[in-house]
Amino acid sequence: MTTEQPVRIAYSPCPNDTFVFDAWAHGRIPGAPALDVTFADIDITNGMAERGELDVLKVSYAVLPYVLDEYALLPCGGALGRGCGPLVLTAEEGVDLTGRTVAVPSERSTAYLLFRLWAADTLPEGVGEIVVMPFHEIMPAVRDGRVDAGLVIHEARFTYQKYGLHKLADMGEHWEDTTGLPIPLGAIIAKRSLGADALRLLADSIRTSVRAAWDDPETSRPYVLEHAQEMDPSVADQHIGLYVNEFTANLGEDGYAAVRGLLTRAAAEGLVPPLAADALRFP
Repeated sequence: MTTEQPVRIAYSPCPNDTFVFDAWAHGRIPGAPALDVTFADIDITNGMAERGELDVLKVSYAVLPYVLDEYALLPCGGALGRGCGPLVLTAEEGVDLTGRTVAVPSERSTAYLLFRLWAADTLPEGVGEIVVMPFHEIMPAVRDGRVDAGLVIHEARFTYQKYGLHKLADMGEHWEDTTGLPIPLGAIIAKRSLGADALRLLADSIRTSVRAAWDDPETSRPYVLEHAQEMDPSVADQHIGLYVNEFTANLGEDGYAAVRGLLTRAAAEGLVPPLAADALRFP
């Protein structure tokens, strides 16, 4: 890879991703390769990773065990945090979910792994049917009684009350209470075949891009709002505040512990294949 060859990358149109990549995508990072950007929701990019498409992808941490032979986890650019976990919503307060139907946006998502780990700890007889449906349909389905509960992520944390719904449980709170670790949500991965030097350049470019956004957030605002799907600017700001933090610039010891902890626990529950000992090593 050279700086003359565009890097084929896919990330979501969500404010945290456009905020992180704005400076790089617009050629404001000296020495960084150009980007050829595809916008896709994370369930799409997860599938792209499993098929080995593109050079760099934003994916769910839940998909890592299936793709780490071909892709390396970059130590920056992703989404981990505290107080930002998925929620389980119901139409009535205090519902017992034992044997109930739960809508989820994907079964290959960190949110789903966190939900299943929560259920294993709190519902000894287990939930009932899991129904996968598009994210934007979940809250209406819960409101209208088509499912008993829904697992939601991202900006739904700020909007679920508009649907008259109640928070039954916060998957992030459960994770933090039981592990003390941040919540691993989205990862940036890159093809191992690019080589170690290229992987280090990609990581450096991401770090420089996110720091540029922190230094001058107003410059990124047009790019963020252009792709935020009619999101209220104040909600976009809350979204960035939750999901872009020190772990975005550097996973660090706690970040890596969170990723390995999630995937180790999920493997023990039979939800994902076990990780190889050096699977998360970079580059």
